[in-house]
Amino acid sequence: MAAGTSASLCWLIFVVASVSADQKNITAESGQNVTLTCRAPNNNIILFKWSRADLGKAYVLYYKDGHFDSANQHPSFKNRVDLQDRQMKDGDVSLILKNVTINDAGTYECRVIPQVREPLTIISSTYLHVVPPGKEAEQRENGSVRLKVCLTVFSMLLLVTVSSSLF
Repeated sequence: MAAGTSASLCWLIFVVASVSADQKNITAESGQNVTLTCRAPNNNIILFKWSRADLGKAYVLYYKDGHFDSANQHPSFKNRVDLQDRQMKDGDVSLILKNVTINDAGTYECRVIPQVREPLTIISSTYLHVVPPGKEAEQRENGSVRLKVCLTVFSMLLLVTVSSSLF
């Protein structure tokens, strides 16, 4: 029974790690520029939208039929966002967010309609964490320690599961 429980626990850890791997996480210091990456499957982009759920119907950046639309752009992003490649070569619609502040923290979604009559599809989801200046290195170090602990625990559980199944 213990082997079954260990195997279930290992499977749960694997599933949780796999699910959270779909979302990118970025930490930036206030005042920095950050790039949120997003690449559509092809170059024929009809529409794309960068949004954040807490903004309601307002968006971060919206592009349709060859033009940027600022009608419903959230005021805090006006004149602070741009594309990494305005030509959108190879489907690159990565967003540059300039001079980030604590208020910019949140989950950003990139949605794209690559061709006519296709649904708006989430291509990328990125969680942006913004820290006061000088705190990014400290955050990175803490995250590294947590990752090492998690990997050690996962390895130990895997070892227990494998050894239990041998006996």
